[in-house]
Amino acid sequence: MTDQSRPKDWKHFDDFAAGIATNRLPNTAALVGRTFKISLNTGRTVDLAFTAANTVAWSEGTDAGADWYEALEVAPGTFFINMTFAARLTEDEAFVVNTRTGRVMSVRERVREAAEEPGEPRVAQVWSAGVLGDAPVLGGIEPGPTRDLIGLTAHYRYSPNHLYEHIYLSSQRYAWQNLVGVQRGHGDVDLATTWKFDEGQYVFGFREFIIPVASLFFYNWQTMRSTGKFLGVTSTGTVENKPAGAFIEKKSTTTYDKGAAPV
Repeated sequence: MTDQSRPKDWKHFDDFAAGIATNRLPNTAALVGRTFKISLNTGRTVDLAFTAANTVAWSEGTDAGADWYEALEVAPGTFFINMTFAARLTEDEAFVVNTRTGRVMSVRERVREAAEEPGEPRVAQVWSAGVLGDAPVLGGIEPGPTRDLIGLTAHYRYSPNHLYEHIYLSSQRYAWQNLVGVQRGHGDVDLATTWKFDEGQYVFGFREFIIPVASLFFYNWQTMRSTGKFLGVTSTGTVENKPAGAFIEKKSTTTYDKGAAPV
């Protein structure tokens, strides 16, 4: 969608992102000095060496670099790793890694050119599952798409000034509206993906149509915390990766009659 077709007073990415990391979990330096070999079911093999609190040396085939990352321990032994690339400013990648079971998943994101995929959200996501190294997986479940959240309505409080309602409509879409914040009164239905990572743990991503922004969040039902980030284009035209996190409150669940369930 172009600026000319944006709804009146619709906020930019940077307008609502300010302060949206207030209730986020803190970063951790627990991975410094560790190395991960990640084998994904798409055939990709990625080596990560965490050399400092915010620097990761990575290699994939003939490509290699040393770039910024952050790590957050979102469950015991489970880390949300968010990476950006100085040589590819429109891209990022997140890994969720369970160091106890060896289960891994990756979400690669890219801000596309406006004319690249007409009618589609500007930010694309590629989801894949994998394992740590070549050793047998010790346990857990293979991360993959789930219908578990369909029908759920939940509230996400990112800060005293950010409260959003999510309604998970189907395996492909969710609805949101802002209850407290600069977007109050705004809402939409956008494309969404939900994967189950482990029992009581989900990874959720959405891709907006109206503005060029996408999100990725790890949901932990045991602690009722949402931890993640946004990738999008700001009001000045720059691409930014911004942190976010919230406390979750489940509000209601809709059940569907047999033969009338959403896709």
